[in-house]
Amino acid sequence: MYRSHNCGELNASHINTEVTLSGWVQKSRDKGFIIWVDLRDRYGITQLVFDEERTSKELLERAQKLGREFVIQVKGKVVERDSKNPNLPTGAIEILVSELTILNQALLPPFTIEDKTDGGEDIRMKYRYLDIRRNPVKNNLIFRAKVTQEVRNYLSNDGFIEVETPYLIKSTPEGARDFVVPSRMNAGEFYALPQSPQTFKQLLMVGGMDKYFQIVKCFRDEDLRADRQPEFTQIDCEMAFVEQEDILNVFEGLTRHLLKEVNGVEIEKFPRLLYDDAMRLYGNDKPDIRFGMEFGELNAVAQHKDFGVFNSAELVVGIAVPGGNTYTRKEIDKLIDWVKRPQVGALGMVYARCNDDGSFKSSVDKFYDQEDLAKWAETTGAKPGDLICVLSGEINKVRAQLSALRMELATRLGLRDPKVFAPLWVIDFPLLELDEETGHYHAMHHPFTSPKPGQIELLDTNPGDVKANAYDLVLNGNEIGGGSIRIHDKATQAIMLKHLGFSDAEAKAQFGFLMDAFEYGAPPHGGLAFGLDRLVAILGGQETIRDFIAFPKNNSGRDVMIDAPAPIDDEQLKELSLKLNLKS
Repeated sequence: MYRSHNCGELNASHINTEVTLSGWVQKSRDKGFIIWVDLRDRYGITQLVFDEERTSKELLERAQKLGREFVIQVKGKVVERDSKNPNLPTGAIEILVSELTILNQALLPPFTIEDKTDGGEDIRMKYRYLDIRRNPVKNNLIFRAKVTQEVRNYLSNDGFIEVETPYLIKSTPEGARDFVVPSRMNAGEFYALPQSPQTFKQLLMVGGMDKYFQIVKCFRDEDLRADRQPEFTQIDCEMAFVEQEDILNVFEGLTRHLLKEVNGVEIEKFPRLLYDDAMRLYGNDKPDIRFGMEFGELNAVAQHKDFGVFNSAELVVGIAVPGGNTYTRKEIDKLIDWVKRPQVGALGMVYARCNDDGSFKSSVDKFYDQEDLAKWAETTGAKPGDLICVLSGEINKVRAQLSALRMELATRLGLRDPKVFAPLWVIDFPLLELDEETGHYHAMHHPFTSPKPGQIELLDTNPGDVKANAYDLVLNGNEIGGGSIRIHDKATQAIMLKHLGFSDAEAKAQFGFLMDAFEYGAPPHGGLAFGLDRLVAILGGQETIRDFIAFPKNNSGRDVMIDAPAPIDDEQLKELSLKLNLKS
């Protein structure tokens, strides 16, 4: 037996008990005549003591040679600690060691294994197995396990059946590039890793499973950022004989359950926002509603006043920054520089100060009088002491730019409290999205999303006006889940694929298996998938998913710990019937 107790459970009630502990040496303090060693495991820290009055000379000498991260086993008696540590659960006791076994020595770690480490992200990713020993990462992984278990329990108790689906599948267009896997047994042919189990969960509904879920790895070969990974985890769900309202109720219930059980937060009802309203009021389809600063469209009150910048714009839109009139001219100039960055792309920003006496002072006073500016304030909801920030340009671009500014200002003003949770549903998305470069439409969600009832005829006349039977669940400005009611008959699916540019032959080649299944009695069905990594991060008070993944990739999609991806040798290439054509 390596241990009778763990390093986080002993307290004053165990005094005079003989115990065996195992763990890692966190640190030691050698006073010559007495040595204290902090022993750490997953559960906590227990202080060990070796002293010349109660410890043999040989044992004291061995204790002096212990280095950081040595793996050791000790036996000894629990004794009362003279100088107690109220910050530790074990702070009232220590172990008077009678036996010491070194189970494994350790090199000096390349960074300190402390909550606040001296290691940068790159070095910690290279030695991730050491980083996991630190409390912040360890606790994040334990937190993830708790959330995952709550999800599994909730869905299982609601009659969902957990079913695994294949990883080696056929490449199908779902909006991102596939990772492909060559087949040795079928030379020149490839599997794809699933971007989601989309078609399989629909086939499970055809198979009569009725309620399915899976906590599943998905893969997308796309450009990365802090909240994206090439492999990620979904809580994937599907239900038969349901309408949109059924789906929303079930998964709103799951989210309320998680907020209550994991965060102690109770929210009765999630608001619902039409996609068009989300874009109009917040400039994006995943608005953060923990704070206000809703958009005010100013075309009617800002155009036709001899200010050419506004007159030539498709949209003039502003927000009221609470308390922003305290900003100095230098601070406002920095805001203007911020929106002009390439990442945002605005050409400039107009502003108006709302003075405490009810008057206004703007950067365009030459063109607008006090009455005009009062209308700006009314439209944006600005109050005395606020600052009105105004952008103009093409509708979609300017909305995205002002949305970015809104989020940046909220961060600076401390309005994005990670302990406050503001979920909402965004519904009635467009079915199709126009690719401005090609002029062709593609599915905003995926090709299996059904149009809203009675709108399929619009595909021939006004495809951009067709609304999808689709919905996203948003939490604190992040999409944590999304789904739709699916197409469940072959004729409608064929029409949809035709409008997405598939010929009959291409549709059959890509999706023939699914369309064939629809001819054998497919029920109406729909579902939703949560992004588990992002959900866990937000519930944990963060927005970056990497620290909640045991072994993440970096922004180049590399695992620097195991050095992957890596070349394979010529013999493997030959076996797979592959030939590289790399350009220098």
